[in-house]
Amino acid sequence: MKRHRKVKILATLGPASSDEAMIKKLHEAGADLFRINMSHSSHELMRTLVGRIRAVEASCGRPIGILADLQGPKLRVGKFADGAVTLEAGQTFTLDNRDEPGDAKRVFLPHPEILEAVQPGHRLLIDDGRLQLLAVESDKTSITCKVVSGTKISDRKGVSLPDTTLGVGALTEKDRADLDAVLAVDDVDWVALSFIQRPEDLAEVRKIARGRVGLMSKIEKPQALERIDEIIELSDALMVARGDLGVEMPIESVPGIQKQLTRACRRAGKPVVVATQMLESMISAPVPTRAEVSDVATAVFEGADAVMLSAESAAGDYPVEAVTTMAAIARKVERDPNYPSIIYSQRPQPDATGADAISLAARQIAETLHLSAIVCYTSSGSTGLRAARERPQVPIIALSPVIQTARRLSVVWGLHCVVTDDASDLDDMVNRACRIAFAEEFGKPGDRLIISAGVPLGTPGSTNMLRIAYIGSDGMTGI
Repeated sequence: MKRHRKVKILATLGPASSDEAMIKKLHEAGADLFRINMSHSSHELMRTLVGRIRAVEASCGRPIGILADLQGPKLRVGKFADGAVTLEAGQTFTLDNRDEPGDAKRVFLPHPEILEAVQPGHRLLIDDGRLQLLAVESDKTSITCKVVSGTKISDRKGVSLPDTTLGVGALTEKDRADLDAVLAVDDVDWVALSFIQRPEDLAEVRKIARGRVGLMSKIEKPQALERIDEIIELSDALMVARGDLGVEMPIESVPGIQKQLTRACRRAGKPVVVATQMLESMISAPVPTRAEVSDVATAVFEGADAVMLSAESAAGDYPVEAVTTMAAIARKVERDPNYPSIIYSQRPQPDATGADAISLAARQIAETLHLSAIVCYTSSGSTGLRAARERPQVPIIALSPVIQTARRLSVVWGLHCVVTDDASDLDDMVNRACRIAFAEEFGKPGDRLIISAGVPLGTPGSTNMLRIAYIGSDGMTGI
């Protein structure tokens, strides 16, 4: 199944898209990998969805990635005696540790870590910022606040803390249980970590996972931006989670942050996903707004590895149409005359390593000679990532003997992943590359490819060779 675009599509599964037939339709429409939201999925449902995705993978013959998105710490106020209260700007309102129903003066806050960390002058945003409070006094057991804006607060509304760094990690007890369940399935490729604040938040998950899944850090808190280079270095991928990020930061800052993170990840050679409300109106409408089309197009122009659908594919009325629309936007952008110059202006300098020099040379040769494709043999996935970081004009075929590697690379820009045995010798390396390129419709007899591999063959991390080859007249052998 050849995609005629470079950017990947990540689709969230949910009530509208949980059966195998719908998952197959979404994949055929353009979804390259699927997200299971552990905030709304039991362990049993997660296992069921993984099984259905793998059944679709087997029937379609293409590696499909699976992302399990951990809920992270959900901070909420307690309940009110009457379910909700009305407040006035300028009045005093207190959050405290008294486990009693709230009223117009106070409410229970069942999070001692917040009571201990908030300082006078810190903002507290309730219900996605609809109510804004400013801390005036804090004594570790209560926070006395001034109501800045908003008039209503009701039971169990969420609390965001844009100015406060909490002294707890990103993993809750629910997250640990969910992570154990995900790892036990041994068929999930990525785990997304919510509300990352600092690089240390990744340490516990890294220790538990032991390389069995890739770690994708969701950037949705201002504190993460203060140490973003360290977080990128310790992550396997990033997600720009614009929903919560837009609550905790001025909403007008989000587009610039999105560009900053997209470019930083490309420099580092790490995949980046742009997420949240990309085609929000398609939850209930068969076509998106013009602004949403521009939003998706901006992410593609910036060189994001993947764009994500949330409720549009999980709970909307038009999940297949949403994927189809997103794929169509991506294809149109990538054919725009301005696209190459925008993408190439952001090209990072290669690292001073043999593998990076080989990837740079492969791209330059392929574009200079107008070759049909770049074929890279990659066992661990690092060679595929390096090839994608170059953002070549020609397609990249990533050949891997490891199915887990091929699935994990499904989120990476431009990679068409194929699972195949390691080459036995140099002739087999060339013939196998040409045969697969022909079979996958990336070349025809007489077309030329450039092949990158490592000698000795089958040695991970040894990419050190380039070979230009013709696809033979039979489409099966290289010359």
